[in-house]
Amino acid sequence: MALELHVPEIAGVIQLAVAPVFMLTAVGAILAALNMRLGRAVDRRRILEERLHSMTAEEARTAKEELDTIAQRIRLAYLAILCAVLAGLFTCLLIAAAFLGAFVKSDLSYVIGSMFVLAMLALIACLLSFLREIFLAVATPRHAPALPPRRA
Repeated sequence: MALELHVPEIAGVIQLAVAPVFMLTAVGAILAALNMRLGRAVDRRRILEERLHSMTAEEARTAKEELDTIAQRIRLAYLAILCAVLAGLFTCLLIAAAFLGAFVKSDLSYVIGSMFVLAMLALIACLLSFLREIFLAVATPRHAPALPPRRA
């Protein structure tokens, strides 16, 4: 297999790689949103954990319930991030396989098709986990611990 470069074939692969690059952009935006949601959940958990020792028994009970829900949200955000990263990796592998197939004049259409399907499945799993995390965040009442009185 000689490495013969044919400019028209490579140009065609570049044109075909544009759509997966847009998908990578979308995955990056989803990752940014997930990262922000994860950070907010972790910050809320830290606040509740710091104030837990100074709460009444009833406040502590509701705060612990919220902490359990926050733990679920964090797990869902991690799962969504994992799936988004996998979708991005499969998309990158798809692009690499397309160029490799053009360079070595090999038919990698099954590999490319498989990478696309895997990327889509990972993206679907990411979006479903993201949606579940949002539903959980919206449906959960927020515990508002009593703050110490302000000093004048």
